[in-house]
Amino acid sequence: MMVQGINVFSISISRLAQTDNTNIGSFLQTPFWSEFKAAHGWNYSRFSIRQTFREDEAEKPHSCGKNASAGQNAETEKTGEFSVLTRSFAHGLFSIAYIPLFPQLPFECTPEETIEDALDSDGTAVIEKPLVTAETQTIEFAHLVKEIAAALKPYLPKNTICIRFDPAVSFGTPEERDAFNYGLKLVSFADRLHLRKNSVDIQPPDSTLVDLTPDTEEILERMKSKWRYNIRLSERKGVQIEKVTGADPLFSEKLDVFYDLYKITSERDGIAIHSKSYYEDLLKKSSDELAQKKNVPAVTLYLAKHEDDYLGAIITLFSRTESVYLYGCSSNVKRNLMPNFLLQWTAMQDAKKYGSLYYDMYGMPPTDDENHPMHGLYLFKTGFGGKNIHRIGTFDVPVHILYRACIAAESLRAFWHKKIMKKIRGR
Repeated sequence: MMVQGINVFSISISRLAQTDNTNIGSFLQTPFWSEFKAAHGWNYSRFSIRQTFREDEAEKPHSCGKNASAGQNAETEKTGEFSVLTRSFAHGLFSIAYIPLFPQLPFECTPEETIEDALDSDGTAVIEKPLVTAETQTIEFAHLVKEIAAALKPYLPKNTICIRFDPAVSFGTPEERDAFNYGLKLVSFADRLHLRKNSVDIQPPDSTLVDLTPDTEEILERMKSKWRYNIRLSERKGVQIEKVTGADPLFSEKLDVFYDLYKITSERDGIAIHSKSYYEDLLKKSSDELAQKKNVPAVTLYLAKHEDDYLGAIITLFSRTESVYLYGCSSNVKRNLMPNFLLQWTAMQDAKKYGSLYYDMYGMPPTDDENHPMHGLYLFKTGFGGKNIHRIGTFDVPVHILYRACIAAESLRAFWHKKIMKKIRGR
């Protein structure tokens, strides 16, 4: 396949019998997380992948990677690993394969500051060196996803209807993201790749990332002033933060507190929650494996308490790359003490000490739209001074004739739960 001077001529994958634990990159692609999901209804396989690209020196629109060999057609090779989750539905009628936060774009993009320096005041390029952006890789990326799906198919259950991707591709604005997705749609149609944007995104596509590399005073300074005030107010009013791991002697008791708060939040805000054992297993697995000196993420429960009242709680995951705010809940009392602000700030400070590069608030509305039903969540999360990101969301590659019928049933179920039932319940 020759596109824009790049000939993607080899993509090969192989199943890994076992793999070392890793604590870098997206937590969704760590063996730790895949093993945890495998204990809760999913099956899990780990694969190695080798991508080989031939770069046509005569056209060469990209400047990316180190050439493995010189000459008119130089080769670039990338290797890595990724996890695939599979699950059966409808009493075994069909299965879905799911790949979270993978793949990335084939080539590293030119830094934004370099692009800015390369353009004059009217937007005309003033340097000859080609600039690499996500948009210049739309064709390559669409074909890469399709070829990964084709290579995976022999390893999957025969009743697998699609391979579902949540690619690790993000943009600074929703408009840029939507333009890229439109380009993928055009490429898919023109080249008959059959990529389909799913109507429901599995992972939250919109988030904000708080940079943890500056000192704590600078991190605070980047927040909105009201957020700094609320953190200090909560401290001044005597809110205490308890940190609990799965190894804590009072773990079971503290987990009950968390789950009671989560049920209150679920009723108030109309959100779905897992069984208590799900959160228990996650916290226990992390603490048990850390005690065995395994290189796995640290999962912690934070509880906010004032006098005899528990006011809120969050569960976080720390890795060497990222820290993630996974789950959060709050009570209906003493909300004026701003416990959620102190919970987040305490977790951010701990994540910085741990060595995480950024703190992912993990899920929010895409824009500052006052009419959005979750506008308050947008204000809360963005007030901590992070950089907003907008991932491209979930894409399916159909691999079975039953796909259309099953996806129609899936869409109907999502509509029923998200629209009809909320109206019935008054939310």
